[in-house]
Amino acid sequence: MVSISENDFAVALFLEIRKKLSSVANPKKAPQMQAYMKSEMPFYGVEAAVVRKICKSIFEKLDLTSDSWEEAVLYIWRNAKFREERYAALHLCSDKRAREFQKPSVLKIYEEMIVTGAWWDYVDDISQKIGFVLRQYPKQMKPKMLNWGKSKNLWKRRASIICQLSFKEDTDLELLYACIEPSLTSKEFFLQKAIGWALRQYAWVDANEVVKYVKKKHDQLAPLSRREALRNNKLKRL
Repeated sequence: MVSISENDFAVALFLEIRKKLSSVANPKKAPQMQAYMKSEMPFYGVEAAVVRKICKSIFEKLDLTSDSWEEAVLYIWRNAKFREERYAALHLCSDKRAREFQKPSVLKIYEEMIVTGAWWDYVDDISQKIGFVLRQYPKQMKPKMLNWGKSKNLWKRRASIICQLSFKEDTDLELLYACIEPSLTSKEFFLQKAIGWALRQYAWVDANEVVKYVKKKHDQLAPLSRREALRNNKLKRL
């Protein structure tokens, strides 16, 4: 049996993804999708559901190891010429068989993807993957998220703020507030929106706490953050 290197595996996987996506490309939709996402990288014009279906059909036959998975994710991400190819890298990160690879060490991969992707569609998806790791390894991940919350990179800050969106009653409120604090007075739209979004999500757990926090930080919070935080239907009943 001839063995193949991890790099050969990554290249072959990438080429298969590219072939499948290009075969269903829609040149009419592509410019519209690119304009909507304000993307410098072009689109094939393939809808999200179709990208997901293609990835599932390709990935289900893979024999993944931690090293081959990491190599493939980064190879696809770094060599992508179309945005859907990068979406494929994100789908590979979410593959159920990759759950065992989701350890604090993967943060270096997600950091590269966030910094080089530098846009909300990538960052919001990756943030939820970071949240998964945070749930499993809170002791190791909490200091990292605190550092990200103070980062000069706005997308790392955004990730630190929204990585707990799905945590509900398991939200580490101390961590959330600590990650929000350095960005309270930021003029960046994507940080203001993230703060409001994170607070609104937590309001489903404790609406009174969110109202109390918004009142306390009223003069520091941007109007956008306040509006987003208090949009929750549960708050309207208080």
